Amino acid sequence: MSSKNPDYYIVLGVFRDASQEEIKRSYFEAAQRLHPDKNVAAGETELFLEIQQAYEVLSNPKRRNLYDATLPPEIYDNSVVKHEMLFSRPNLVKLGEPQLIYMLLEVAPREDKETLPSPPLNICLVLDRSTSMQGDKMDMVKATAIQLLRSLRAQDVFSVVAFSDYAEVIVPAALNSDKKKQEGRIQMMQTSGATEIYNGLKAGMQEVRRTVDPSRVNHIILLTDGQTYGDEQACLELAEQAATQNIGISGMGIGSEWNDIFLDALAGKTGGSSAYISNPKDIQRLLVDKFNALISTYADDVVLEFQAQENVKINYAFRLQPDGSSIAIEPQMHLGPILRDAPLQVLFELIVNPSSLDEDVLTLLNGSLKVSMTARPTPVPPIRLNIKREVHISPSPEPPPTRILSALSRLTLYRMQERARAAADAGQFDEAARHLQNLATHLLSKGEQSLAKTALFEANNLEKMHAWSASGNKDVKYSTRALLLGGVKEKEK
Repeated sequence: MSSKNPDYYIVLGVFRDASQEEIKRSYFEAAQRLHPDKNVAAGETELFLEIQQAYEVLSNPKRRNLYDATLPPEIYDNSVVKHEMLFSRPNLVKLGEPQLIYMLLEVAPREDKETLPSPPLNICLVLDRSTSMQGDKMDMVKATAIQLLRSLRAQDVFSVVAFSDYAEVIVPAALNSDKKKQEGRIQMMQTSGATEIYNGLKAGMQEVRRTVDPSRVNHIILLTDGQTYGDEQACLELAEQAATQNIGISGMGIGSEWNDIFLDALAGKTGGSSAYISNPKDIQRLLVDKFNALISTYADDVVLEFQAQENVKINYAFRLQPDGSSIAIEPQMHLGPILRDAPLQVLFELIVNPSSLDEDVLTLLNGSLKVSMTARPTPVPPIRLNIKREVHISPSPEPPPTRILSALSRLTLYRMQERARAAADAGQFDEAARHLQNLATHLLSKGEQSLAKTALFEANNLEKMHAWSASGNKDVKYSTRALLLGGVKEKEK
């Protein structure tokens, strides 16, 4: 349609078969971003009026039917993002046993990404100040928080919450506040008490919500060196609430005492990630890297919504970049952000049962990708996914793409440590040791001598002591994760 006759479905960022609830939700999200009471930028009042007109037509069933009759055939062309799907095999085979197939999804900016301004931030640092943080850890945390405060742009909102067994707002969320005063408050933070993460997260959420805005990257960065007890479920429920408000959460754990499984789950609820800080001197680098990644956000989250297919199951999903993390298999999967210089890449493992292989073509996944993009004033049109594979009598001789082979090779290493950890948790220490010995063999073949030595050391610990070393499971987990991340940077030959 011409610019004089816009496609109202594209204006609201919905499919033509969208439900009334989807149309209503998309309208309210766009109206919140563009309402003239909140935005005075040139052209945005006209965009608001266009969105209002689209809603008035599409929310009325009779007017919608009349409007639909005037539309030309739908031609899908997303001008904001592009996506690509690679497969480990070109076709499935008619066999009497379950089959695995891997899909590598990449979602990247279109070429005009540089024309969009870098989005403003609304960031809250939620910092553990329990007694165990005293010394170098707290000194480095305070120095880095001050460094981030000084690097803020005029349009950024920044807040700091410190927690132990209670939470305190050190720097309230505000624009253009007195930085000297804020630095003084950060410097005065003292360690005391135990670790209760829910208190810190709740206070951090309240600060982000005070200035939450769809046009900002709204994000909480949690940093802790200990485990929380008894409030894990409350934290996860809080993260689910954050996801509905487009507030991301990332977790960073210092040392060996924190619960990486919990932080992975917490961050994963919003498409965020967890990081392992083995040495306090790395706190500054990792926090600054995370802050810079948020500034370079192109789209702050991509959500995969899908309907389960009979006899086809998504068994595993792992985000390869911009930062690595396992992704929970749910009807709405938060896949994570797209950065300007790092497209989103997710590797899926699917199991296909033989009872579904009687047809010549099999639907593997039916759903959509919904992109949340703060730098764009209007909604991003969703991407429809209807992924099918042909079913042949014999396998194809065509080899898998180099990129997916590389990702699978490194994912195998990561899965080995996962199996070792699961066996150890189940008390099967000899089996856990065998998984680590196998991992070490593969690492040596790839020239990773140092990590192979670590894996063998932990295998010996599990065999003789029936326990990991103090930081052993995290060292192996995050080192193999780093190898996986390195693999996606290779170009397809």
